Amino acid sequence: QVQVVESGGGLVQAGGSLRLSCTASGLPFDVYSMGWFRQVPGKEREGVSCISWSSGSTYYADSVKGRFTISRDNAKNTLYLQMNSLKPEDTAMYYCAAECIWYDCSSGPCRVEGAYWGQGTQVTVSS
Repeated sequence: QVQVVESGGGLVQAGGSLRLSCTASGLPFDVYSMGWFRQVPGKEREGVSCISWSSGSTYYADSVKGRFTISRDNAKNTLYLQMNSLKPEDTAMYYCAAECIWYDCSSGPCRVEGAYWGQGTQVTVSS
């Protein structure tokens, strides 16, 4: 049984930083791409960042480029998202997903999809 668990969310002031963590079990972590998504009530889930199994390829949504950094430690089955220079518009529930893929980037924003999902961790950025 696949289990994905996020942690590290919280309340932070604008300009601050948070680091999210995600552990996954029940699957061969080191062969799966992983990623982070976020969602606010009333809006569609947004792909924030993905990383390939080897860390050789990464994807970032335009809204977080230069501020967020995704990384992984395959020995610990753990995915990270370092979030710096946080803005109020980053407020959302953040979800970790295994099998994060991004595609169809040539015609506009990439389409981003995930498979195995965690329950989410809330990030709130105050102004």
